Amino acid sequence: MTSTLSPETLQQIKRLDLRARMVVRGFLQGLHSSPLQGFSVQFSDHRRYSRGDDPKLIDWLVYAKTDKHYIKRFEAETNLTGYLLMDLSKSMGFRQGTSMTKFEYSTCLAAALTYLMSLQKDPVGLLTFDDKLRAILPARSRRGHLGDVLAALSGMTPEGTTELPTCLVQVAAMLKQHSLVMLFSDLLGDPEETLAALARLRHGGHDVIVFHVLDDAEVRFPYDGPVEFEDPESGELVTVDATGFRAEYLDQIAAFRETYSQGCAALRIDYVPLDTSMPFDRALTEYLQQRQARF
Repeated sequence: MTSTLSPETLQQIKRLDLRARMVVRGFLQGLHSSPLQGFSVQFSDHRRYSRGDDPKLIDWLVYAKTDKHYIKRFEAETNLTGYLLMDLSKSMGFRQGTSMTKFEYSTCLAAALTYLMSLQKDPVGLLTFDDKLRAILPARSRRGHLGDVLAALSGMTPEGTTELPTCLVQVAAMLKQHSLVMLFSDLLGDPEETLAALARLRHGGHDVIVFHVLDDAEVRFPYDGPVEFEDPESGELVTVDATGFRAEYLDQIAAFRETYSQGCAALRIDYVPLDTSMPFDRALTEYLQQRQARF
């Protein structure tokens, strides 16, 4: 049975705002307790007070009931400023037998996160890039800003080449306030250069999430016999024996993801590998559970 939050189902809903609401509501309904640690929400989780803990974090309501000191494991005191960083390069428009391109999948997930943060009154901004930074929508939390972000996301088309490391360095120089940067990209290019640029963001005090979005076919390579492939950005054509090449390709894509997984872990960056067949509630859950484990 197809999940109600699968890409195939959501593709039938044309309005991005309705997709976002459906994803978030379905996701939240599936939770027994909120794992949204790292976003500015209060937690119901507590632990016993220990010497050296900040007395300001003591939950006095719990003390009144138990006569024991407990502190909240997480309680944000200020709103979190978030920026969506969307890859607009032509490779993000790739689709092979699935209902959504990588860009459409990224846009839907970004819209859901924007809606989720808007529920918490967190400011959200939007940055897009291909070979350079394009649209810039400042982070705001005012009424109506959610609609502005979703309208901007709805009107975008992936095209052009990628200069991800250069654009990341520009973002690091541009953002003055410590922010949560949510990168949506297929990360095609040199991982070493990209990780070095991501390090610039971390050294600037920013929290970073990398949503590595690949097409289902790029992950599973469902091809047989002679197949001609075209580089979506350069137009270069190459013909390979897909059957004989499959094992080598799968090893390479696994190594590609592992390079980013290890590199991001070393930088304390959340790395979330996704493909366009994954239901959106699962994508959010995997990210948030991983993020909770880091705090």
